[in-house]
Amino acid sequence: MQAAASSELSAEAQEKPKLRIFLCAPRGFCAGVVRAIDAVEQALRIYGAPVYVRHEIVHNKYVVEGLKAKGAIFVEELDEIPDTTKPVIFSAHGVPKSIHAEAQTRNIFAIDATCPLVTKVHREAELHFKRGRQVILVGHAGHPEVVGTLGQLPKGSIHLVQTPEDVEKLEGVDESNLAYVTQTTLSIDDTRSMVDALIRRFPNIIGPHKEDICYATTNRQEAVKRIAPIVDAMIVVGSSNSSNSQRLREVAERSGCKLARLVLRAEDVEWDLFKDASSVGITAGASAPEVLVEEIMNAFAERFELDVEIVSTADESVFFPLPRQLRPSAGVTDLKDLPDFEEEDVEIHGE
Repeated sequence: MQAAASSELSAEAQEKPKLRIFLCAPRGFCAGVVRAIDAVEQALRIYGAPVYVRHEIVHNKYVVEGLKAKGAIFVEELDEIPDTTKPVIFSAHGVPKSIHAEAQTRNIFAIDATCPLVTKVHREAELHFKRGRQVILVGHAGHPEVVGTLGQLPKGSIHLVQTPEDVEKLEGVDESNLAYVTQTTLSIDDTRSMVDALIRRFPNIIGPHKEDICYATTNRQEAVKRIAPIVDAMIVVGSSNSSNSQRLREVAERSGCKLARLVLRAEDVEWDLFKDASSVGITAGASAPEVLVEEIMNAFAERFELDVEIVSTADESVFFPLPRQLRPSAGVTDLKDLPDFEEEDVEIHGE
């Protein structure tokens, strides 16, 4: 009986087609996402449920549902929150200054979990405006990060451009007194083409000393570029409303991968598309937890005999401390790399 069972298992293993998996590294959570999620969880530990969060703390449905189960309540606007002494956390994408003002007017206990790299962009825009420049923002209209950046300055002070054609159509700007900033989660190549278009039309435009595309976006896209040309298909683990995840899928397609899919869970994988594949690349957006990568890997292992190779293009050791209200008082003075930017901390190209 036992021998027969072993024989059946061996037969099943032999029937599985072989599949080579190229696993991107780095992938998944970045330091800003870890900080934002930890902020909600720490607030729940300190103050108890409910803790309110304006907008999804990060763009991942699995993460959001997990925090809801722990007592977080997600809203889109502050007027959805009753009068409360409980914390209200602003998402990693950043918010307009009007939201901070509204929170202050209502005496809301606000905790800002904006990614420090997004805060850097806000400070750059403010510094340009303070120095009398008109600001151009490269980004996707309607994305929360773009809405937040536009909301740092008075209306009309920032011009949003999404394509090189938008750059050519720009009117009513002082061509000798311009600066630009960018959304942090854009495609590296798209951003480069946009910056090139800006410099061609406005040769004296001033940009950031160091590009605004965040390190995690850059690293994850570079790993995909390495793998995409050599695999039959690519899976990007992430939510459909995640900008950096969508960009990874686009990068895979542009890098030569004929089949690239963005999926949240294993149940979302269209398995018929992969039945004839001999190699698949897997990565995850900066807001996607590793547990979802493992879930999808396990689902592939049920259907294929896997040969897994990790392709690493960068080592990441970036850490951002929690917002000040959530830090242990004993450790505050020892923390390095605080995400609170002063004017002199923001470097502008050529200054």
